[in-house]
Amino acid sequence: MNVNFRYVGVDISESLNTFTEEKLNKLFNRYEFIIGATVRFKHDDNSHTKGKICDIELSLPGPRIFATSDESKYEVAVRSTISDLERQLKKRKEVFNAH
Repeated sequence: MNVNFRYVGVDISESLNTFTEEKLNKLFNRYEFIIGATVRFKHDDNSHTKGKICDIELSLPGPRIFATSDESKYEVAVRSTISDLERQLKKRKEVFNAH
């Protein structure tokens, strides 16, 4: 499992890295065909209520899977993004099982 973290306009946080890796490990264990992940944390100054953005792109055989969330906290954004990715992975796994 290869996870790359990128922080755009945000200070690097080891606790956020650890939290995200724990959540991603659950996906990696459930879907063995995942090769790696790229996680981007951004801050949107124009948003007054939310503005904490998490983008996750998963590398796997075939097209890559991407999801993003804009929430009030980065931890909530990570959970929401991973939930969206899991929905996409379930569909992808059905395709793999059909062949």
